[in-house]
Amino acid sequence: MSDTYLLICALILGVVEGLTEFLPVSSTGHLILAGQLLGFNDDKGKVFEIVIQFAAILAVVWEYRVRLTHTLVSITKERASQRLATNLIIAFLPSAILGFLFLKQIKAYLFNPTVVASAFIIGGLLILWAERRQHTIHAETIDDMTWQDALKVGFAQALAMIPGTSRSGATIIGGLFFGLSRLAAAEFSFFLAIPTMFAATLYDVYKHRDLFNANDLSLFAVGSVVSFISAFLAVRGLIRFISRHDFTVFAWYRIAFGILVLGSAQLGWIDWNDH
Repeated sequence: MSDTYLLICALILGVVEGLTEFLPVSSTGHLILAGQLLGFNDDKGKVFEIVIQFAAILAVVWEYRVRLTHTLVSITKERASQRLATNLIIAFLPSAILGFLFLKQIKAYLFNPTVVASAFIIGGLLILWAERRQHTIHAETIDDMTWQDALKVGFAQALAMIPGTSRSGATIIGGLFFGLSRLAAAEFSFFLAIPTMFAATLYDVYKHRDLFNANDLSLFAVGSVVSFISAFLAVRGLIRFISRHDFTVFAWYRIAFGILVLGSAQLGWIDWNDH
C-alpha cells in the first residue's frame, strides 16, 4: 500500500471509530467491515484500531472535563462526587472480572458471522422493546443512580464482550431497562467507557507491543485526530438527539446491519472470523 492510500484508510477508519464507538451500534463490527473493504485488516490495521480507540476515549474525557475534574477535586468532600466514583468502580468490575476469566474463550469461539449478526439483531430488538414498554424512571440523571443501578449496568456492559453487541449499546439498553432516563443511561455509558476502554487499551498495547513501529506515527496521528473529532461530535450529537427522540432509529439500523453481516459472510465478501 502507498503512503497516500494508508493515510486515506486512516482518515476513513478514524471517522468510523469516532462515530460508532459511543453510539449503540458496535464500533467493532463497523471497523471489521471497513477494514476488510479497504484491505487494511492486517496486524498494522489491528494496532491502528487500538490507537484510534484511545483517541475516542480522550474525546469523552475532554467533553466531560469539567465534571471529571470537579469529581476528582471534590471527592473527599462532596457526596455526589463520591457516589459517581463509587458507581463507576462498581459498574467497571463485572467486565473486568469476566473479561479476565473468559475473554480468550469468547474471541476463540464467538467471533463468527452468526454470533455477530445475531448480536446486532437481538440488540436492535431489545432497543425496540425497551422503547415501547412502559417506562418507570427512578434516575433522571447520573446523580440519582444507586450502587445497585451501577452494578446492573455493569453486568449489562459485560454482555458487550459478545462480538457485535456494542459496549455503549449494552449499557444504554441496560440502563433503560433498569429505570434510568435516556440522558442518564447515555451519560453513564460515556463515563463508564473511560475506565473500561482505558483498561482494554492498555491491555491491547501490552499484548501487541511488538507491532508498534515509529514509522507509523503519521498514520496514527491522522487516525487519532479524526477519531477524536468524530467521537466528540458523536457524543454531543447523541445527547442532543435523545433530548427530542428515542433510540428506535438505532434499533432498525442494528437489524439492517445484522442482515448485512449475514449476507456479506454468506457471499464471501467479508471474513468476520479474522479479527
